[in-house]
Amino acid sequence: MRVMGAETEYGIHAPSAPSANATMMSARVVQAYAQVTRQRAAGGAETRWDYTDEEPLHDARGWTLERSAAHPSQLTDQPPVLDAEAVALAYGAEDLELDGEDESGTLLMNMVLGNGARLYVDHAHPEYSSPEVTNPRDAVAWDAAGDLVGLAAVRRLAADPDLPPVNLYKNNTDNKSVSYGSHENYLMPRSVPFGEIVRGLTPFFVSRQVICGSGRVGIGQDSSAPGYQISQRADFFEAEVGLETTIRRPIINTRDEPHATADKYRRLHVIIGDANLSQVSNYLKFGTTAMVLSLIEAGLAPRIEVHEPVAALQAVSHDTSLTTKVRLLDGRRVTALDLQWMYHEAAAKLAQDTGVGDAAYGDGHTHEVLERWATVLTQLDTDRPAAAGSVEWVAKLSLLNGYRNRDGLAWDDARLGLVDLQWADLRPEKGLYYRFLARGRMHRIVDDAGIAAAVSEPPQDTRAFFRGRCVSSFGKNVVGASWDSVIFDVPGSGRLQRVPTREPLRGTKALTGPLFQRHREAAPFLAELLGHKTSPPAA
Repeated sequence: MRVMGAETEYGIHAPSAPSANATMMSARVVQAYAQVTRQRAAGGAETRWDYTDEEPLHDARGWTLERSAAHPSQLTDQPPVLDAEAVALAYGAEDLELDGEDESGTLLMNMVLGNGARLYVDHAHPEYSSPEVTNPRDAVAWDAAGDLVGLAAVRRLAADPDLPPVNLYKNNTDNKSVSYGSHENYLMPRSVPFGEIVRGLTPFFVSRQVICGSGRVGIGQDSSAPGYQISQRADFFEAEVGLETTIRRPIINTRDEPHATADKYRRLHVIIGDANLSQVSNYLKFGTTAMVLSLIEAGLAPRIEVHEPVAALQAVSHDTSLTTKVRLLDGRRVTALDLQWMYHEAAAKLAQDTGVGDAAYGDGHTHEVLERWATVLTQLDTDRPAAAGSVEWVAKLSLLNGYRNRDGLAWDDARLGLVDLQWADLRPEKGLYYRFLARGRMHRIVDDAGIAAAVSEPPQDTRAFFRGRCVSSFGKNVVGASWDSVIFDVPGSGRLQRVPTREPLRGTKALTGPLFQRHREAAPFLAELLGHKTSPPAA
């Protein structure tokens, strides 16, 4: 039970235009979804992103990186730009006059959705950042909603005869040395020393992949060595701790950008996870990590240290037998499953001592996470095939081994790489994961109706409700939004009005729902919200 959310960059490919500019294609995806929302909601159901409060170069270890020393990929506080040359390189010079552009005549590349999420172009990929939620079940629902958002954009583009179709994949590498992220975010008290976070999380992240890795054909960043491994991301990590996210990737990321009251909260930015289609893997990824953070905050995380964590991370990923033992600094050698059981035992004890894990009287989530965590670890240890319905890398391995056994394929056969890619296709009629799901071979946490609702409805128990409702109710008057503010332009007010939302657990349906019900226009809504008797004053 903590504020959390996901960021998913999708792999993108235009089969009929293999040399197309990826940034341009990604912009087309965002633009296509904007067209979908405009058809669905009068006045629009999206608004532009506000970059005012972005601070990507602040480091949790106590300093700020100079902009001149930062890699361009770290400068996420400035909007992406497509110049005329990039547009021409994408589909030809005739595309310079863009169909479906926004009011300024340029492609929309960054927007906030009516469900409180963000959809934008992150370098060469479309990225969906889910709205803030308070539990792992909701994290699964609103992350999976992003897959439906991407699918809607793909369908919209496919319906345009003047544009090449685009496919999106929920994976993390093109298997040609390029990796793209699936990040998690967790809110923590700033009072917790960052060194304790590093010590408590590093062994957990080294081993967590066995329950939530999505599996990958190929060993090494460029897949030059044949084989199959547990994690899509492990081979792309090169450091233990650091600020970077696309170069010298660290196991523990130090970006200190809370998107909340800065002296009260820390947003832990986790970059080491795989993008999951499996709902159970995704559920355990969020649920177990939230529990480990509670252990760290209570000073009760297992006191273990892994020798050479980066090498251990990759060794674990490369061994699907799960028998590899990593060395601890105290001299012990343990498997990834051993490490996971250590964390499970500590989390179960804390849950019992505090009462949050009680099946009848607890918080409603901890008990289920602990039960599923234990079940999956037991299956991985004693009955691996039984884990295939929950653990994504096991499910994918079973599919690949079926092809290998039937056709006598070696791991370096290109057809296996294509199967790996097809697993992640967002189109249900093409994606192999969705075939498994339809046949009951993958377990669910959230049903289709719940995911569909999350596409348009924001979570009710965080500030995402306020953000999403402002966009869907007053879209024509909302000129910008971010995680911690919404900006209104109300006719007659003279200047823009910024409404801060720095407390993630305010702006909920309970607090603001009646206000939205009472008002259909932005001016009286703001007047009541801000306590003014008439129209709100200029900011």
